Amino acid sequence: MAIFGSSRDISAFRHINRELLWDIITQQVSFYKFKLGETTVNIYGEASGEKYYDGPVLVNCLLTRVDQQYADAPYGVDLNWQIQFAFLRDDLVDANVVPEVGDILLYQESYYEINSLIENQYFVGKNPDYPNETNPLNPGLGNFGYDVSIIAKTHVVPADKVGITKERM
Repeated sequence: MAIFGSSRDISAFRHINRELLWDIITQQVSFYKFKLGETTVNIYGEASGEKYYDGPVLVNCLLTRVDQQYADAPYGVDLNWQIQFAFLRDDLVDANVVPEVGDILLYQESYYEINSLIENQYFVGKNPDYPNETNPLNPGLGNFGYDVSIIAKTHVVPADKVGITKERM
């Protein structure tokens, strides 16, 4: 039988992570969810007109920054800046946000588009979606394990390409 990773351990782990993200680190991003149904696309799957987004939803996160890179392009200098945003999965569930590739994050007046998502960080290395209940030597494995976080790898996007503006009231 498993010793670590029960609901009590998960609750303590969740509490410590939330205290770190909310009270000590306190980095927040605005999350804009891409609305595919309202955005018109051409035959190539590209937005032919305006793009529409839900949001913003404010979410706590942990950032991993990479140095900016400047590349020469035919029309001038191009900025390439990648940031990883790590979210506690429980915070996203509470905010009713499901990150997907193409969603936009606003951080310090810059927009970042999600390139890829990493969803494989498990507490005690056990995925709770696959409890392996049929193991007779180790019964009750469905009560152990925790899906901790989602990491979004992003790149900076010019504000004019995103097209997010404040609406007039």
